[in-house]
Formats: sequence, structure tokens, C-alpha cells
Amino acid sequence: MSVRRIRKNDMVIVTSGDDKGSTGKVLEVLPERNGAIVEGLNVVKKTLKKTRENPKGGVVSREAPIVMSSLMPYCPACKKGVRLRSEREGDRNVRKCRACGHAFDR
Repeated sequence: MSVRRIRKNDMVIVTSGDDKGSTGKVLEVLPERNGAIVEGLNVVKKTLKKTRENPKGGVVSREAPIVMSSLMPYCPACKKGVRLRSEREGDRNVRKCRACGHAFDR
């Protein structure tokens, strides 16, 4: 994906899959996997092997990556997932909601 429309700490809404309609904050963007890890969404169980640091082992819940094509930036003014446009303000580009003009990079 050449243009990054979703960045770390953005609020996003899931458009397809088991978590469809859920919103969350992006914790990490994984460009090599074309995905993002979203707080509280796509939670999977992972088994841990017994080690010196973790003598009991066990099962841990953690977030798995969600494909970028299933995520849209969430506009708090429109209360829905929106497409973005890029505008020049002074010496930098600002991502804005196409519907209402809410700026995401302030």
C-alpha cells in the first residue's frame, strides 16, 4: 500500500469480519504484513511454552493483526468510518474527513 491512510493512535472502525462495526485505537501498524493491531479487537488465544521466565506456561489472550483493507478511519464528528483527503496547511499535509472536513493530524 503506497499511501498510509491509517497511522498509530488513530481511531478506526472495522468494515468486515467477526469484529465488523467495532471501533478501537491502532496500537501498531505492520506495513510488511499490510495490517494493523487494534486495541481490543481480533483477540486470539496464544499458548506459551514453559521457560525460566514463565515457569507455568499457559494460555494468553492477545490482539492479532487486522488487514488494512478491513479498516477505515473513524470520524468523531460524522460518527462513522470515512475516507480521507490530504490538504496542505502551511508547511505540512493534514489528513481530513471527506464528508465534514474534520482534521486528523492536529
